[in-house]
Amino acid sequence: MIDLFIQAAFVENLALTFFLGICTLLGGSRRVDTALGLGAAVLVVLAVTIPANHILYERLLRDGAWAWAGMPELDLSHLSLICFIGLTAATVQILEMALDRFFPTLFRALGIFLPLITVNCAILGGSLFMVDRHYDLAQSAVFALGSGVGWALAVATLAAIRERIQDTSQADDAGSRARVFVVIGILSMAFLAFSGVRLR
Repeated sequence: MIDLFIQAAFVENLALTFFLGICTLLGGSRRVDTALGLGAAVLVVLAVTIPANHILYERLLRDGAWAWAGMPELDLSHLSLICFIGLTAATVQILEMALDRFFPTLFRALGIFLPLITVNCAILGGSLFMVDRHYDLAQSAVFALGSGVGWALAVATLAAIRERIQDTSQADDAGSRARVFVVIGILSMAFLAFSGVRLR
């Protein structure tokens, strides 16, 4: 399980290996405090939605899931995408209300990026990877935590580097974008260095 966590967080980092959620990564990495809040929000959403989507898929959507009701031939797996998005939207809405109530400063700092987590392809990608790799519930939970930690590390690290090189201006010039993509490429290679790590 620890190997799966390391694999999800570093080697197969959703942001730096598969480039999922890259728009939110770029937009939310201008300041470290905002990036930490956004990373925590993505971590929470991943940690809730991937295991919940696993239960939804196994109990209701996959081929043969309705055998208990006398309909073993019923296959609703073609509805997986829309069901996963719906469950993610509900989770994000609950998170948004909680942040607005208990952490209004963070809620305001995240701005438009919080609702965008609903359609963040990293969230949906995590659930689709879970189905494609046939993870059980425990593996899904570990994969979700690893993926969330990895994405949060990526956005926080990118924000710290951007602050260090003072690339926080609102100007969207080609030079600024090029610097950010070079940094993302270097971070990708750094995270891939964990591919040889095996814990026993």
